[in-house]
Amino acid sequence: MNAPTKYISALILFLFAKTTFAQNELNSSQQVLSFEEYLGYVKQYHPLVKQANLQLSIGEANLLKARGGFDPKVSVDYDRKKFKQTEYYDQLNATFKIPTWYGIEFKANFEENTGQFLNPNLTVPDGGLYSAGVSFSLAQGFLINERMAMLKKARFFIDQTKAQRELLVNHLIFEASLAYFKWVKANTEQEIYADFLSNALLRFQGIKRSVESGDKASIDTTEAKITYETRKLNLEAARLKTRKAALKVGTFLWLNDVPLEIKENVSPVFPDSSAISNSLYLEGITNNLKILENHPKIRTITAKINGARIDRSLKRNKLLPKLDFQYNFITPDGDQLNSFNTANYKAGVNFSIPLFLRKERGDVKLADLKLKDANFERAATSLTLQNRIIEANAEIVSLQEQNSLIRGIVISYKTMLTAEERKFELGESSLFLVNSREQKLIEAQLKANTLQVKFLKANASLYNALGISEPEIMN
Repeated sequence: MNAPTKYISALILFLFAKTTFAQNELNSSQQVLSFEEYLGYVKQYHPLVKQANLQLSIGEANLLKARGGFDPKVSVDYDRKKFKQTEYYDQLNATFKIPTWYGIEFKANFEENTGQFLNPNLTVPDGGLYSAGVSFSLAQGFLINERMAMLKKARFFIDQTKAQRELLVNHLIFEASLAYFKWVKANTEQEIYADFLSNALLRFQGIKRSVESGDKASIDTTEAKITYETRKLNLEAARLKTRKAALKVGTFLWLNDVPLEIKENVSPVFPDSSAISNSLYLEGITNNLKILENHPKIRTITAKINGARIDRSLKRNKLLPKLDFQYNFITPDGDQLNSFNTANYKAGVNFSIPLFLRKERGDVKLADLKLKDANFERAATSLTLQNRIIEANAEIVSLQEQNSLIRGIVISYKTMLTAEERKFELGESSLFLVNSREQKLIEAQLKANTLQVKFLKANASLYNALGISEPEIMN
């Protein structure tokens, strides 16, 4: 065993000493892995949980990017032309801009231009010309513009990524729970067949001795042997099923980005209602439909709707004409604020509008359709989730009643088997009837196991339908 393997094995053995399974071989007795411990490691170490956390980082990065549209900006333009010892022009233009929310932009500028062939309108005093002013849009871009829309949508995207993260974690816990329950079911079946294999072996040995002493017919030995070998066959199939289920559970167990393997001496614990409620955060929920209002799927679609509304507002705003106005005070003395006055200024107005607005009107229609589609999606999703929650609750109630009934049936079959075995010992019954009673009991216990696991899965389905991923839930 190389050094990295020794390190991993030692680390896993240390951390899992209390949780009853280890990465290296143990010489102790059968170990167990409870549902609470299992989900604890899934929630903390599974790579998909870390991947889900990346969704939050993506949302924060998009928000940071959108806020960048309002960052102050410094720009410097410098042009110079010199040919045959003649300076045609030497132009310097430095600008500092501060964008604000409602399409208003504050600007400070310094320009210094010289040269023999300088454009006359670029002529400035010696030492340069300073200006300070404002530019804004009076129609299109005033109440909403690209920068504002991007920032608003980025904030909605934060809510969307949080909801998507919860959905990823919820689905992971749901799938991990189903895998564990399948392991529980297979392991319980194995235990059932193991118990009845012991009974079949004892019966086979007893009948064999009775045949040797002349108390039983030799055909009884053949029948008892068939039953015994059938139980062995069933047990072997159950062992394979259990091992495959354990391997599936192992795919959800990680530690520091290292996948863990469940050894054959590890078995699951059949979780009770309290363990299920605590592990799946179902404890204390009294109004399932109220939680639906805060369901991550609904929140995801709501964020999508809010973003579509922002897009629609932006498209509608583009139906307005462009009317941009700018006004700048100018002075050659930038270090003296009182030198800025209304007598010296530079101003301008820009106006434009398409004659037919076909592109803009088409964009508005598309935005309206996109918003309607998102609203239909939310209504349909809400109804689907509501029905899933009702269905899961109805299934839980029904399975509670079914489990109560099957427990009584199992007890009755045990009573009948015991009575038949007593009659067989007294010579008043046959091995065929004993085996028949025993087979009915096996079928009843397997049915009971199936119904109990269905009850566990129904709780997991309720958890999945509610979209819960954190303990902070609404009651």
